Amino acid sequence: MSVRLTIDRAGRVIIPKPIRKELNLQAGDSLELESVGGGITLRPVPGSGPLVKEHGIWVIGSGEPMTGEQTDAMLRLIREERDMSNLGDSE
Repeated sequence: MSVRLTIDRAGRVIIPKPIRKELNLQAGDSLELESVGGGITLRPVPGSGPLVKEHGIWVIGSGEPMTGEQTDAMLRLIREERDMSNLGDSE
């Protein structure tokens, strides 16, 4: 499938919903970007989303137990990224 996308002022693009659904992409998932020659390729990074829902509760999926200090740092980072996303680019 080929789709034409527009880059916004902050350098973001929106992946159309049918493609997100087809590839099972969700908020928080990571993509790998490869630039070769004059082209760009995006590939999903499997299992890369930081949050997973377990028994109805959102849990940070790090793959191994985290200390309280690591958890606090991760939550701060996620909240900062969310806030920046909600505020948009101020340039």
